[in-house]
Amino acid sequence: MKNDGGAVTDLKNERQGRTSIKASYTIYVGAVLFLVLAVAVVLLSVSLSSCHKSAMRVDSRSTVSHSLKILKQPLVILLSADGFRWGYQWKVATPNIDRLKRDGTEAYPGMLPVYPSITFPNHYSIATGLYPAWHGIILNSFRDPTDASRKTFFMKNDTNPKWWLGEPMWETVVNHGLKAATYFWPGSEVAKGKWTCPPAYCHRYNESVPFATRIDTVLSWVDLPEAQRPSLIAVYIEDPDAEAHTVGPDSPEISDAVTRVDAVLGRLLDGLERRKILQDVNVIMVSDHGFVGTCDTKIISLDELSAAANTKLPAEWIESVTPVLAIRPPARLAAKKLKRIVAALNAALASGKVANGKFLKVFVREELPARLHYSGSDRISPIIGMVAEGYKVVVKRPSGPDCGGAHGYDNTLASMRAVFFAAGPRFARGKQVEAFVNVEIYNVVTQILGIKGVANNGTRSLTKKIIR
Repeated sequence: MKNDGGAVTDLKNERQGRTSIKASYTIYVGAVLFLVLAVAVVLLSVSLSSCHKSAMRVDSRSTVSHSLKILKQPLVILLSADGFRWGYQWKVATPNIDRLKRDGTEAYPGMLPVYPSITFPNHYSIATGLYPAWHGIILNSFRDPTDASRKTFFMKNDTNPKWWLGEPMWETVVNHGLKAATYFWPGSEVAKGKWTCPPAYCHRYNESVPFATRIDTVLSWVDLPEAQRPSLIAVYIEDPDAEAHTVGPDSPEISDAVTRVDAVLGRLLDGLERRKILQDVNVIMVSDHGFVGTCDTKIISLDELSAAANTKLPAEWIESVTPVLAIRPPARLAAKKLKRIVAALNAALASGKVANGKFLKVFVREELPARLHYSGSDRISPIIGMVAEGYKVVVKRPSGPDCGGAHGYDNTLASMRAVFFAAGPRFARGKQVEAFVNVEIYNVVTQILGIKGVANNGTRSLTKKIIR
């Protein structure tokens, strides 16, 4: 029995030994596998980090939502239709606007202009990303009180760079070694920085040039060899603004103008499609402001206001009458005197002694609503009057009918809404974004082109929503 017990004990010891060896072997193999796996993870992390750093060094101009088929670099074509109010796209059939909306992104309901909602301040805000108080073009015509010459800026014939502050997108583009081209875009004839309005890429304003000629020139720029082809093309057409001032925003003539605008866009899209590059081009259609009807029954007379307020308003004080009433008393008048003038005018307007007086409110410049961003420049007159939608301020009440259309009113009014339609490799397809202010467009263009823009009043919120 003792011998049998010893045998059993030996067998147990032998089994325990084998189990111990087997366990040790398992632990050893597991440790080796763990080390191999750890090394692999480290190597993979290094590789991915290297790839990420390499990707970060890649020019962002090549980062598009889908690969460019023919063009090797991004191209933006920016088309502006003056006075194209949001909603005009439904007045008549607009197959080309519908096509741009279907294939891209639109601002809904419309895009907000800057205040005042007039042509030159808004086109230059689109170009610079700045509000008028920052870019200097505060009205279509104005004076700079700091200029000893006392000269007046006039919108269509003044290319002196002293008026045009900020950096427009075409200047930004050429400053980055790329090429830009413009066709009548307000402000583009002004030589700034490296931008000189070169004849091969920049046309001096001539309203008699047919729209078709303008678009054909745009397409000829697209046809240039890659080294000469502009990365940005900005083109302006006068419709439907030209008619709306005379006949109002809802006349049959406006429907005809909308049809012409749609045909202009169609000529551009068809031309790009024939060249088989439509899918490579970022096409943006915008406008600068909307429109509202006016008539002689909606008039406020400055002569009546001056008499009711017992306050003289000399002609040389009046820099603008409608839709922005701009009054510049002599600089020697103290701030308290300005406030007394404003108080007297507002009291008269509310007294019932001035026809339609309740539809005009006068402010000291610094007390304008902050949302307007319209107080930070000495070019803005010290006294500003905001007139209600559809009303006009005149010096003397007209004797006959005076009906038509106007803009320049509070930029939040639905009637002042502009449009934004965009399609191309960087824009989401069939997308609507809520209304935004047009100062955002500068950042959209620079991001598409992969260049760094200068400081401006825009944000990055829109680019995050619409750029892919």
